[in-house]
Amino acid sequence: MLRSAVYLLCTLFLIAASGARAADPIEIKISEALPYLDVQHEGATVRIQRVQDEDNVITGGFAKTSRKCPPFCVHSMQVAPGVTTVGELELLDFIKQRVAPGAGLLIDARAPEWHAKGTIPGSVNIPFYVFQKEAGDPEMKAALDVIGVKPRTAGTIERLWVAIKRMFGMEVNENALAWDFSKAKELMLWCNGPWCDQSPRAIRNLIKLGYPLNKLSYYRGGMQDWLVLGLTVVVPGAGPAVPPPEPAAKPG
Repeated sequence: MLRSAVYLLCTLFLIAASGARAADPIEIKISEALPYLDVQHEGATVRIQRVQDEDNVITGGFAKTSRKCPPFCVHSMQVAPGVTTVGELELLDFIKQRVAPGAGLLIDARAPEWHAKGTIPGSVNIPFYVFQKEAGDPEMKAALDVIGVKPRTAGTIERLWVAIKRMFGMEVNENALAWDFSKAKELMLWCNGPWCDQSPRAIRNLIKLGYPLNKLSYYRGGMQDWLVLGLTVVVPGAGPAVPPPEPAAKPG
């Protein structure tokens, strides 16, 4: 009886130990309180976490330290007055708090050939040059619809106030008069890194359009810093991927 009890206890201990090993927590977390974050990307759940290999290094184009400037110059931490610059933890919180419930969009502002090589999970690709097109351009109209901006007609009082401002030489944002931003989504834009001008250009064009500054933010680190931290990258249409190679050099 005693031998059977000891055998049973040893068996239970081995099972428990095996289960504990299987359930070992992630050792390389994103932060102490955040081991990973599950996000929706192209209708599927993708887990954002860091590479668990401590010997992992960046290879390929994003391992380069130097690119010809111009066009690949280091950009200021603040892309424009009133626009918040964020890091990776703020980006992940933005996905959780704003993107998931539909109040915000994480925008990969790079040209499509960059996006196709790999993107941050949860992002949508709206290339930077779309926001510099004319208001009637189909791509521009489609992009504005996605971010919640609609055409509008100024009311009588507003037109009168604008006329007074013009009379006294005050600045008038003609674009802001043409668009309704009441349901505009909160946007966080990013591109290839501190040396990339694609998301800054998109942000500046959105500001010219009249987009509310408090609804714009800038992830300056972009793909460069994302890869430095070993965070998950997805290839559109193909699921999680290794760090993407760098396409042929293009401005921004």
